Amino acid sequence: MTSLAATRRRLALSRFWGEFRHHRAGMIGLMTLVIAVVLALIAPLFIGEDVTSVVRGTGEKWAPPSPSEPFGTDESGRSILLMVWWGSRTSLLIGFLAALLSIVIGLVVGVAAGHFRGWAGGALMRVTDWFLVLPSLITALVLAAILGGSTFTIIMAIGITTWPSTARLIRAQTMAVEARPYIERSKALGAGHWHITTRHVLPNVAPLLLASTTLEVASAIVTESTLAFLGASANKTSWGTMLRGSYDYGAATQGAWWYILIPGLAILAVVMAFTLCGRALEAVLNPRLRRVA
Repeated sequence: MTSLAATRRRLALSRFWGEFRHHRAGMIGLMTLVIAVVLALIAPLFIGEDVTSVVRGTGEKWAPPSPSEPFGTDESGRSILLMVWWGSRTSLLIGFLAALLSIVIGLVVGVAAGHFRGWAGGALMRVTDWFLVLPSLITALVLAAILGGSTFTIIMAIGITTWPSTARLIRAQTMAVEARPYIERSKALGAGHWHITTRHVLPNVAPLLLASTTLEVASAIVTESTLAFLGASANKTSWGTMLRGSYDYGAATQGAWWYILIPGLAILAVVMAFTLCGRALEAVLNPRLRRVA
């Protein structure tokens, strides 16, 4: 039985990959993400955190892109290339962990609200609706300002304010799954809440959750960059912090377009890559979208 289940999983993964790789946009997004993650992981092997120090700048101030400095330098003579490279660690870390926190909270609340009907599910949805009507960016900004702008605080602020949409999505899918006849048969045979949610509900919401996660990571990276630009982040270097620095030191008035453009393009490229992967996953995992394609 175990070998049969393992064989079915391998066949399912093989079919999934066979369909996913035919989505050109999804493959471009996946390759971009792999390159970005690998570069972020190997960054400490080539550079150190001292690239963010204003007293360690070795180049000419406001130097335009050149063969020696492909992305130019900032107001302290620091290499924009090295800062973007090192800053990818912070931006991607916050994006992944904040999205993970948001997805976990949304999954637990959504499955519980969809499975337990009556006052329990109603109370969970009223809490969800309350968080949903709050402006997430302003709420995250207030939380970051009150609790401090550390990496942990930014992750908590983004994760706590962005889970309601996932919760409503998972709740709807949970209710659709539990309306199927085999769930009634499981209940008649004595299946409990834990069995139904873990053996029947979670496997059916997992594909939807996977596609939603990629989009949540993209949203979290944009939110982190916005919070950093607004001054709510204490991180020394992230892509949002670099944009904030370009604004504070008047890069636009100095004609240092590279100081604004390069971090912005890094954010755009990664967010677009996550979005392309998410759309491709939706097309592969959603039978209706697959038929349309």
